Amino acid sequence: MKEEVRNMKLIDELYELYRNKLTGDEEDIDMLAFAFLEEMNREDLLHIIKELDTQELYDLMGIYLIESLKGKFAQEEYGQHRAPLFPSRNIH
Repeated sequence: MKEEVRNMKLIDELYELYRNKLTGDEEDIDMLAFAFLEEMNREDLLHIIKELDTQELYDLMGIYLIESLKGKFAQEEYGQHRAPLFPSRNIH
């Protein structure tokens, strides 16, 4: 799977591989994302990031910042210690 994904745009490739196998609901997408990450190591991920064009890199960082800040504000607003939105996962 690693080589296939590297040779094409990541999202397009994952979509084509799984569009007829999954429903596309949030649970399926989460499962697909975490399954993909379990197959990658740090070097694989850095390679993918280096191949992003400028807009894709901004989009990636924008999503990370927005979702992380939403989690922080929600945590403060409700006085709760919620699980982080992007939990650290020891997948290797």
